[in-house]
Amino acid sequence: MRQDTLGRGHFEALYAARPDPWRLATSDYERAKYAATLAALPRPRYARGFEVGCALGILTAELGRRCDDLLAVEPVEAALRQAAARLADQPHVRLAPLFVPGEWPGGSFDLIVLSEVVDYLGADDVVALAGRVVGSLEPGGDVVLVHWVGKKRGAPSGDEASDRFVAAAGGAAAVLRAERNADYRLDVLRRR
Repeated sequence: MRQDTLGRGHFEALYAARPDPWRLATSDYERAKYAATLAALPRPRYARGFEVGCALGILTAELGRRCDDLLAVEPVEAALRQAAARLADQPHVRLAPLFVPGEWPGGSFDLIVLSEVVDYLGADDVVALAGRVVGSLEPGGDVVLVHWVGKKRGAPSGDEASDRFVAAAGGAAAVLRAERNADYRLDVLRRR
């Protein structure tokens, strides 16, 4: 497991080098993962969703169609500008420049999505994130984790990151769905 969380500067440098550093808008992997994420949502509609690490807002746009109110956060302003342009037709989707788990919004949510986020956090911050999620998730609310299962240099695999999060959420959230394929792992947990 990664010992330290990658800082905001790491991600700012990636976006400074390329406006779409992970090819989110053009990758077949991303398209398939987004479709699987949306298909895995246990409910057709959510009152108040929260997406951590929205990047360019591609998945956010689809989540916005399933949420009455959606807060999407991303620490990099350049990415948020692209997301804002993409989401201009969805005024119920709000964007904020937060770097979790240290920065966290108030209120409660019935859906929290963590896509390709947990594996960038150090071990202590994964535990802190799980605590924040459990504390903000309404009883019966859903949390979705989805991560690439390949090995990143100096980072845990998606399996390791997801396992640590699920363990840290402890008895507060039950696993509803756990899927893994050659590319990514997807877990859906429900707050007890």
